[in-house]
Amino acid sequence: MYGIDNYPKNYHASGIGLVNLAALGYSKNEVSDDAPSKPKSGLYPSLPYPTSESVGGMPYVVKQTAQAQNASYQGGSMGMPQPQATPYPSAGLYPNLPAMPLPYPSTPLAPIPSASPYPSATPYPSAAPYPNAMPYPSAAPYPSGMPSLPYPSAGGMGMPGMPMPYAPLPTSPAPQSIYPSMPTPSEPEASAPSPEEEPSVGIQELQFTSVKVPENQNMFWMGRKASTTRQKSVQATDFATLRESCVSNGTMFEDPDFPANDASLMFSRRPDRYIEWLRPGDIVDDPQFFVEGYSRFDVQQGELGDCWLLAAAANLTQDSKLFFRVIPPDQDFQENYAGIFHFKFWQYGKWVEVVIDDRLPTYHGELIYMHSTEKNEFWSALLEKAYAKLHGSYEALKGGTTCEAMEDFTGGVTEWYDIKEAPPNLFSIMTKAAERGSMMGCSLEPDPHVLEAETREGLIRGHAYSITKVCLLDISTPNRQGKLPMIRMRNPWGNEAEWSGPWSDSSPEWRFIPEHQKEEIGLNFDRDGEFWMSFQDFLNHFDRVEICNMSPDSLTENQQQSSRRKWEMSMFEGEWSSGVTAGGCRNFLETFWHNPQYIISLEDPDEEDDDGKCTVIVALMQKNRRSKRNVGIDCLTIGFAIYHLTDRDMQVKPQGLNFFKYRASVARSPHFINTREVCARFKLPPGHYLIVPSTFDPNEEGEFIIRVFSETMNNMEENDDEVGFGETDDRIAPALPPPTPKEEDDPQRIALKRLFDSVAGSDEEVDWQELKRILDHSMRDVMVGTDGFSKDAVRSMVAMLDKDRSGRLGFDEFEALLTDIAKWRAVFKLYDTRRSGTIDGFHLRGALNSAGYHLNNRLLNALAHRYGSREGKVPFDDFLMCAIKVKTFIEMFRERDTDNSDTAFFNLDDWLEHTIYS
Repeated sequence: MYGIDNYPKNYHASGIGLVNLAALGYSKNEVSDDAPSKPKSGLYPSLPYPTSESVGGMPYVVKQTAQAQNASYQGGSMGMPQPQATPYPSAGLYPNLPAMPLPYPSTPLAPIPSASPYPSATPYPSAAPYPNAMPYPSAAPYPSGMPSLPYPSAGGMGMPGMPMPYAPLPTSPAPQSIYPSMPTPSEPEASAPSPEEEPSVGIQELQFTSVKVPENQNMFWMGRKASTTRQKSVQATDFATLRESCVSNGTMFEDPDFPANDASLMFSRRPDRYIEWLRPGDIVDDPQFFVEGYSRFDVQQGELGDCWLLAAAANLTQDSKLFFRVIPPDQDFQENYAGIFHFKFWQYGKWVEVVIDDRLPTYHGELIYMHSTEKNEFWSALLEKAYAKLHGSYEALKGGTTCEAMEDFTGGVTEWYDIKEAPPNLFSIMTKAAERGSMMGCSLEPDPHVLEAETREGLIRGHAYSITKVCLLDISTPNRQGKLPMIRMRNPWGNEAEWSGPWSDSSPEWRFIPEHQKEEIGLNFDRDGEFWMSFQDFLNHFDRVEICNMSPDSLTENQQQSSRRKWEMSMFEGEWSSGVTAGGCRNFLETFWHNPQYIISLEDPDEEDDDGKCTVIVALMQKNRRSKRNVGIDCLTIGFAIYHLTDRDMQVKPQGLNFFKYRASVARSPHFINTREVCARFKLPPGHYLIVPSTFDPNEEGEFIIRVFSETMNNMEENDDEVGFGETDDRIAPALPPPTPKEEDDPQRIALKRLFDSVAGSDEEVDWQELKRILDHSMRDVMVGTDGFSKDAVRSMVAMLDKDRSGRLGFDEFEALLTDIAKWRAVFKLYDTRRSGTIDGFHLRGALNSAGYHLNNRLLNALAHRYGSREGKVPFDDFLMCAIKVKTFIEMFRERDTDNSDTAFFNLDDWLEHTIYS
């Protein structure tokens, strides 16, 4: 049952992704409504981008109203010819665009200084020194002359101030800008494609919009899900062990994680009557798991408003492989019965097993929730209980969508359509879905004044139906002969509440269907809730259809070898981490490129597509949000954008700021929305495409999985940096010691040796405490608002170069360490443009790249979690720790990777020794 408050009209995606025809090189003439014929190069279905108000009647709540942030060009409107010259600027901070300045908004778009240009859009910074890398005015940049500052020593003597042997960073006035300045490339990208090579160059990116579904109106609302302490995933071996233990002890299993009490029934209130939990043997004399097999008619709704779950369960019975994966057949009430049962559900890319006892809620000895038509059959009631445990309570199943349950039963991906705005080829889509074994459901918009109101034709509003067959029937009438598109549906109530219009049970229209075809489709006129409709009546009376497309592993080998088609699927898991990889949507240009990126390569068009296009379904699902509802955390507002890639673009990992500044997306999700999953279908030409999943606003943390389904083979990979060493940024070269031989009479080396001797003492080695005294003094300009370096940070510095594990550094090790620190400090000051003693987490990738270290998103997220602040800032000492850890562990790995195979071998002792000391 859909509640009136949680089924808003037009809040959700139509299932068709928005395709930017201009960004794919199609002109307005090719897609105009009055065109004489459909062009061969046109896209189908071709949908325009949304206006600022709506898309196809869908209301939008626009959360970000900033003007689109990409470069504007003369004649750069949709479908207009583009200038021949490359749109990339020739020099400087990109001020010399052919038309107007960048249309940035007048206020910052994100908590971080999002308007600050980023260091580079390419993996390595430009070779040219940046004019706006400013030194700190409050103190001489390290390493410059250090004033004498006495430090107390054991003997009461002061430590002399010695000049540090490195040159300062170059200085230059900051450019005039309304935004905080950040180093940006001073040289253009010579390989930037022209608009003729890449049509999306110069096309203006339109505004991204979001829909915020209120908590009490969210179709995907499932109530409070169990926390990790209650939701247990029990492996099959554990289930067998538990059952064997109970059988041998002669006891009945009682589930401690989902007890037979009111808390398992409801979380918002107490039941209005006494509910008794009984085992099947206490309800009937001869309980059975299955009675004469299983069928869709075994699923009958009780008092709980979970018809969406029942509709999915009814569909599940039509495929034995899917059915027995969710409901393992190795359990019954006879052999090895101990009151314990298990079920499997798909959760975020993995199959989890849920173990329950068989105590079921009853009132006056009758089941109050899902049940079978046979009083002694219990598989459906136990399935519902296992699903309730997965989500925390039975009440959590009140109000939902069939597609969510279908995904949890199959591991498939679901798209949904507003039938009133469905594509003209919807029947073809549904037919192909049926050929691939997809599960389908449909529903009517609820009556806002009457709960489950019945229409004149016998349909129930706000109610979920399962679609059990889609086919063309031969029909022969005095006026018509041919094929008639038909739909078979079932009401989960399983009673006489059926469609009473044309093609209903005992309708006179059936006399025009040949008898042999009636037998083929299993036609019967029982009052069982199942009925037929013509496809046109289906379009006229229903409001929403949901299609759960099966993943490849959902089909058996025989099914794959037979005529049943299968989808090709690719899947990746990812994370948005605040200040690092949570860049928000394209409205926030300066941070958008930090989001995870994925490349999908489409090679062969669909077999039956006359235009040579590829069908692609992209599904973005956020993980583990409902389990946090009890602490006030709801679904994030999520969506995705798709960009076309040239062969040259494929060499850049990941794509940087310049790419998104001068390209328009070729496709996108219809909007950003706060549901568990956003899914859309596209028709795209073969080629390489970049998918960027994101939250609507920056700095919103969450985990996700992204899946791509296509009719033909697709190759998907993460577009991320490769871990390892790289080149040091040329911009910091003036701050580093010159690469000259270490001569004994070198004055800088003599000065450094004098400093070392004054601190090291008679043992001629520096320990961590002595090193801390030097660093706390010489790094005052970057250690803003702190009491100096932490003990752990300084000890890690010592450990990085202490090869003999003595806990001290000799002069050569000390010199090498200060050389590294000089480099890291110069990099830090390059990125700390506000001279605050911190850098933004979004700059961490660029800063480490400038230091010569390349990391992927997973490692950057880990560093941000470990060393970043709650505000997304990284102070200097923590940045030093990041650099130390990265350098130390890469070198440790390289030492053992003797054949450059990206494989290193450590035994437990070696691994512990290296990692503990570092």
